[in-house]
Amino acid sequence: MALKFYKYQGTGNDFIIVDNRNLIFDKNDSLLIQKLCNRKKGVGSDGLILLENHKNLDFKMIYFNSDSSESGFCGNGSRCITHFAKFLGIVRDNVRFEAIDGIHRAKIIDDAISVKMNNIDAFKIKHFNNGYKATFVDSGSPHLLIHKPDINNFDIIHESKSIKNHFKKNFSKGININYFSLSNDVVSLRTFERGVEDETLSCGTGAVALAVCLEINSKINNNKVLINTKGGELKVNLKKTESTYSDIWLTGGVEQVYSGEYNLDK
Repeated sequence: MALKFYKYQGTGNDFIIVDNRNLIFDKNDSLLIQKLCNRKKGVGSDGLILLENHKNLDFKMIYFNSDSSESGFCGNGSRCITHFAKFLGIVRDNVRFEAIDGIHRAKIIDDAISVKMNNIDAFKIKHFNNGYKATFVDSGSPHLLIHKPDINNFDIIHESKSIKNHFKKNFSKGININYFSLSNDVVSLRTFERGVEDETLSCGTGAVALAVCLEINSKINNNKVLINTKGGELKVNLKKTESTYSDIWLTGGVEQVYSGEYNLDK
């Protein structure tokens, strides 16, 4: 039996997407998800996304990390599945869908996809100084943000594993680790993602967490932040009202790279 799939990328964050409206994909088959996402023996991706029917909304998004865990909202993945839904003819330019953290809106303008994130409670943002000066922001997925003056010249894998071990009592379910730099108003971001256990070229929820971190530390002067990742540029718009960050939109490019079939009988 062959499984039809589509390969997408959103600013370098890549995903396998399956049209699962007929419920043909076994969501409990962790080994299959890991095989599909394997870059040596499978299709290869940062994660796998299923598009399913929803009774009241345009569709339901089910997201798995490459290790088959289902552990949080994926900002770039949501932008990719929105593009896919339009490709299938399910939606036009304004979209409402459900993900693991609730209901989201999305807008499609050419190949740029904007997704509205859930509000962020400023009181739940934490600052650490227990060996690392880090800020914690949950933007649908949990993120630690650490300032790095030289963001390019360090071993992100080694350092991230050390930091994860350092914070394991604080975050028993794992944590995404983000490193950012500021230079002449240019914001750069690198991310080590949990569930992938490697650096990804971009992270949407990480970009949103960074925008909030910059605002709370008075590093930005307006409600729009352009963030450079290895995979491209992401834009975050947000508003601060009293103790809440609201009207948060994540915007960036999306591309359907190719489609194919995976042999489920091998």
